[in-house]
This record gives sequence, C-alpha cells and structure tokens, in this order.
Amino acid sequence: MNPLPWWKTAVFYQIYPRSFADSNADGIGDFPGITAKLDYLQSLGIDALWLSPHFPSPNWDCGYDISGYTEVAPEYGTLDDFKTFLQEAHARNLKVILDLVLNHTSDEHPWFLESKQSRNNPKADWYVWADTPPNNWQSCFDGDAWTYAPERGQYYYHYFMKQQPDLNWENPQVKQAMWDAVRFWLDLGVDGYRLDAIGTIYEDPALTPHNVPLNLAGLRRFSEDAKTPAQKKRAEKYWYDMFCHQWASPKLHPLMKELRAILDEYEGDRMLVGEDDNIDYMGNGADELHLVFNFPLMKLERITPALVRKNQKERLARLNALPTPGWACNTLGNHDRSRIYTCYGDGLHNAELARLNAALLLTLPGTPFLYNGEEIGMSDYLITDPALLRDTMATWYYQQMTEELGIPPQEAAQRAAEMTRDKNRTPMQWNSTANGGFSPAKVQTWLPVNPNYAEGVNVREQQDQPESMLNYYKRLLHTRKQSPALQTGEYKTLHPQAQEYLAFLRHTPTQTVLVLLNYSPNRQQIGFRLPGKKTARPLFSSAGRGSQEQPLGKIHLGAFEALIAELH
Repeated sequence: MNPLPWWKTAVFYQIYPRSFADSNADGIGDFPGITAKLDYLQSLGIDALWLSPHFPSPNWDCGYDISGYTEVAPEYGTLDDFKTFLQEAHARNLKVILDLVLNHTSDEHPWFLESKQSRNNPKADWYVWADTPPNNWQSCFDGDAWTYAPERGQYYYHYFMKQQPDLNWENPQVKQAMWDAVRFWLDLGVDGYRLDAIGTIYEDPALTPHNVPLNLAGLRRFSEDAKTPAQKKRAEKYWYDMFCHQWASPKLHPLMKELRAILDEYEGDRMLVGEDDNIDYMGNGADELHLVFNFPLMKLERITPALVRKNQKERLARLNALPTPGWACNTLGNHDRSRIYTCYGDGLHNAELARLNAALLLTLPGTPFLYNGEEIGMSDYLITDPALLRDTMATWYYQQMTEELGIPPQEAAQRAAEMTRDKNRTPMQWNSTANGGFSPAKVQTWLPVNPNYAEGVNVREQQDQPESMLNYYKRLLHTRKQSPALQTGEYKTLHPQAQEYLAFLRHTPTQTVLVLLNYSPNRQQIGFRLPGKKTARPLFSSAGRGSQEQPLGKIHLGAFEALIAELH
C-alpha cells in the first residue's frame, strides 16, 4: 500500500516574512531571522511552512506586487540566505511552500516597464491594454480598474491596485516565462506553492460592465453601514455583481492542469493549494490543484456547532463526489484575515474560544493551516494613526473617506484601522523586551508591535507556563500527530441537533476518536451509544483532566472544554 503524500497528514504554518524575525535590526523580518527560529517551529510540532512572498517588490501590496520572480527581496537577505533556510528547514523535516502570484506583476517589473514603452516592443502584449476604458470595472483595492500609461497612450487593466498590472495569459510567452519561474524554485527544492488569487487570472472576454450603482469606495461604506440582514444580503450581492465578470473563468482549468503537470514531473509529492474555495479547481481530484481552502468556514461571523456541521456536510460531500475523492483543507486565519483571537471572540471569553477553535481546526478532517502568532494568542492591533499604516488599500480608503465621502478624519482613521490588514500583520512577539523581541529596542519596526507583548502574549514567557496558549497548541499538535484517526480518519457527526456543543467521530480501521467541543459557558452531560464502544479514554483536554477511562454513556464536559478521547 502506497503511503499517503506528506501534505495530507501535515500541519502547515504560515510565515509572514516581514513580521516574523528581524536578524539585522532594521525593523523588518528576514531569512536569517526565520532560520534562527526553525528549532522553535520544530518544537511547536508543525510539519510544513508556507511563506508569504519573499520576492523583490516596491511593497505597494506588501510583497504581492512582484518585481522579480526568481530573486529574494534585499530586505529579506540573499538567494544564498534562502537556500540556507530551505536546507535547514528540510534538515528538520519541515516542508516549504512558496507564494506564487500568477495574475499580475509589479508596475516596476522589467516586463511591464518594457511593455508600456510602446505598442510594438517585444513585450507589448504581455499585459492587458485598451485605447480607452472599455467598461466600468473596479479594482478591488483602489477604484477604477483601468489606468492610463502616457508612454504608449493606452490604459492597462489591473484587478488589484494600479501598481499591479494584470499579465496577459493569452500570450504563450507570458505563460512560458511564468512556468520558468515555477521551475526555478522547484529545482532549488521547494515542496510546492500556495497560488495567490487564482480566480482573477482571466477576465470576461466580452468585457461586460457591472451593474452596481456604486463605486468601490461607496460599496465599502455601504457594507460597513449595513446592519439588517436585508442590508447585509444586498451588500453581499453588490460585491458579487461588481466583480463577477473579472474572475472565475473556465479557462483556468486547462491552465491549472498545465501547472499540475509541471509539479508532477518532480519527485517528492510537490503540491499546490489555491487561494480559493472552489472545489472545481481540483479538477477530477488528481489533475489540477491538490487543495483549495475551506474559506466558508473561515468567513463565518461566529463559529457555532450548527454552522460547523452544515459546513462539513456540504464540503465533504463535494470533495467525496470527485472522481478521485478530494482532500479537505481548513484554516481560520491568515495575513488577510482578522486574527482568530479577535475575529471569533465574544469580548468576554476570547481566550477560551480561541483555544476551542484551535482544537476545531486541528481535529476536523483535512489539512490544517495555522498563521504565525496564533499559537501565543496574538490579537488584532488597531493602528489609528493613518501615517503608520502600510496597507495601501487602507490608506487609499482613508483618503477616499475624508476627501470624497466627507467623513471626519477621526472617524475615517478608526474605520481604516478596522478594515486594514495591518492589524493582523504586526510583528511576531518573541519575548517581553522592547519591541517584543522582534527587533532591538529603539528600532522602528515596519509596523508597530502590539503592546500586549508585555502582558504575557509572547513566546518566551509562555514556554515556561504549562497552561499557556503556546503549550496548549503544542499538546494539541502532539495529540494530532500521535492519532492516526485525527490525521486521516473518516468523519461522522454525532448529536446533530445539539446547539451548545459539537460532537463528532474520526475513525480508521484501527482507531476511533471522539471530539467534543463545548461552545458554551454551561457544563454539559453527554451520553453516546455507539456499537462496540463502551468507554472513552481522554487523549487531550483543555480542562486538564487525566487519562482515566470513563463510561461513554455519561461524559461530563466543562465550560468551553475541548475533549479528545479514544473509544474502546
């Protein structure tokens, strides 16, 4: 029997390089800093790393505007620094996948600088050009999607900000150049890619206009002000209608097949995970992407047992219906999303719910992705001084609110602080010294460090506290790694009508594990009748219970307790 590919049993950990570890006191994370923390990551118990972009970039979009696909940004180090990092990660049995941005480049990439010079240069057709804006399409970041380039007297298209012109994937030379970049890193030994914004690669060739009676700034304000279910539903429809002609083209499927074929040439089960929740991008289950994210779970405003059961029923049914059944992939946070501690908290039990949701993520079927800092309970940090914001989307919105929408500066600053992605990208908190140990004292970090590093939200202090969030994650990850059922077992819902707690089984032919997650401050007494099973032996408990077996017919569950037990 062939062993499972590594990515099916792995737990991934996303590193945001700019915010992870600063080795040279310039306020910015770098590869030597990451390399120095590999022992920490190994001790945490994760299996694979996903690096957000590390390529040269003017950083209009924090590295997602790439100006060189086969290089390392100088602030992160050198290509040799990357090679050392990769070698040291592999020496610790840690896989590494990179971010691959296929849709666009930076407007400072040599390809675009050449393309915009004239209409007949060798790269004139590498981007999407028009004599006049052919429609009312919006960029999802900063307003109009068409920007004028006086050098060639035409407009270029950009789904994201104007500094991120879209590549023309109809041009075979573009495709070849990008596939060459893909092979460059695979040849160095990287284990795969997370594909950024894959749905935006192709647009509607008819250039059909949208029919939303608002521009982007107006729609953002409309969404923020939506309070009733009807208003929220209308806002959701407006968002869909505004961009529906700019993504999800069926042309993506043959393109993903080409990319998959490249990875399949390499040994070692190289893998692809798409920044999308559309299971269609997995093709027949064996010829396109290996994984797509379960974003519907992450996008829940509130995690409840009923909503998790509904999500799992729908996702697993779709995955299992593929000709080659697909593998699930779950996450609750990333660099674009409010942190778990903040996003799913209720203002009173944030710590308990953060622990409960960590247990959920690490026990659901599929491959889990963690985001750096979650393991110590890092929370959002609202940066209310617009001068300190680095997320161009937020600074643009602040300007629109104050200059176009007439919103007072103080209110606009608060709204920008709440919507910006900067709030969940602040530097990693390593200890209780100045700057949280990310950078030396008196160094101005690229984003402010959340001051709660001085209140115990840091690695060093939590390492010595048995009941800390960090050691909670370590125990959870160890439990998962020691339990075949939690890694690869089938999933079965129990007590499907329960409103306050979630109960499910993970089972293989050799092990059955019961997962109980109490999403309420109320104690629960729960009983189960399962054929051939009489007792439950705790493998993990957030309440600190021992490993003594207890009758399956009468299990007591504490407030907000997460219990994982092996059944016999």
